[in-house]
Amino acid sequence: MAALVGCTALVLAVTGTSTAQAQAGSRAGSRDVARQTLGANDGWAAHGTGTTGGAAADAAHVHTVTTWDAFKAALADGGTAPKIIKVKGTIDADGPDCATFAAPGYDFDTYLKTYDPAVWGRAENLDAEPDDSPEGLRRASAADQDAYIKANVPANTTIVGLGKDAGFKGASLQIKGVDNVIVRNLTFESPLDCFPQWDPTDTADGNWNSEYDSAVIHGSTHVWMDHNTFTDGEHPDSTLPYYYGRIFEQHDGELDIVKGADYVTASWNVFADHDKTILIGNSDSASTAAVDRGHLKVTLHHNLFSHLVERAPRVRFGQVDSYNNHFVAGEDHSYSYGIGMESQLVAEHNAFTLPAGVSAAKVLKKWKEAPVTASDNYVNGTLTDLIAVHNAEIPAETLQSGAGWTPTLRTRTDPPKAVPGIVDHCAGAGRLG
Repeated sequence: MAALVGCTALVLAVTGTSTAQAQAGSRAGSRDVARQTLGANDGWAAHGTGTTGGAAADAAHVHTVTTWDAFKAALADGGTAPKIIKVKGTIDADGPDCATFAAPGYDFDTYLKTYDPAVWGRAENLDAEPDDSPEGLRRASAADQDAYIKANVPANTTIVGLGKDAGFKGASLQIKGVDNVIVRNLTFESPLDCFPQWDPTDTADGNWNSEYDSAVIHGSTHVWMDHNTFTDGEHPDSTLPYYYGRIFEQHDGELDIVKGADYVTASWNVFADHDKTILIGNSDSASTAAVDRGHLKVTLHHNLFSHLVERAPRVRFGQVDSYNNHFVAGEDHSYSYGIGMESQLVAEHNAFTLPAGVSAAKVLKKWKEAPVTASDNYVNGTLTDLIAVHNAEIPAETLQSGAGWTPTLRTRTDPPKAVPGIVDHCAGAGRLG
């Protein structure tokens, strides 16, 4: 447990807290990390029944896997019986190259010629294109990739990486319509969509839109994401080509929490070098509101958000508690917190490290009228009223203060000046013993 001891010692040194306080909350129960459960009061995932994952698994439902096929088989074994899946090394879910997924007759050059804005125009999207069209063949190709890289996680499951180098390359974990899941100590390299769709009507210039988040929590409850690292790895956006004057976007989100999901805690993770990072609530529509309103209760604490463009997170509807996180912005930073439809965001005791030329006013972004609580946040070591700075510099998007609720499910709160030292050294995969 050397890594944990090191981080505990660091917390003691910079905060003066007791050993018990320093170790509380992030885990409870067994010394075996695979059987640890979420500690009491550790964010929204501790609400009600709490989150235990597969801690109660019998020996027959404990698997160690090294391949994508073995991982999928372990997920399917035993239905919703408690199970523990230990991931050893990096599992490549990309598997075959993109050409393997291509439907017979699909040709990207033909696709580009057919839907070139100079030919197709910009007034109509491609949704009505028939199955034998270039767009129809793209859809069929995308369906083949979809079936391969997605893995459905059942209820009562713990997925944990062994050691410092465990994780997935190109996988999309689907935590969909289930309860009680734990995912820890894994590095996720974002899936690369082989077949993005061109939408000429998305903005005045059109856009390439991609699928596949590294992890999706869709209509699920009691989920704990802890000590994971999310990154674009070998394929950052800077390596992607341009077509029709727009980036050929092959990445979607890193962690999306949508469709009435509830009681989620994301703690001690690293989200790095990505554009659209975390989406909480995926639409403003009336049909989405009917599903999401009253749900999407999420806690984000002690996470490192490093060199992201936006959505850390973007929030609709949910009561989101974001505290003790460290945000390190790059020059292409757009915003950190997106304030969306009926959101109730509380952002407290966070630290922001911004480079010259990136204003603290851009930490918050207003999408819809929704009050926000933002207190005791430090920017480059200085206490900063994020709402006041935002409203002074961007008066056309004036934000109202006061989210209307007070978080109670917290273990300890570190002083924000100490957060960079703690989080930068202790968050992410490979930091569990």
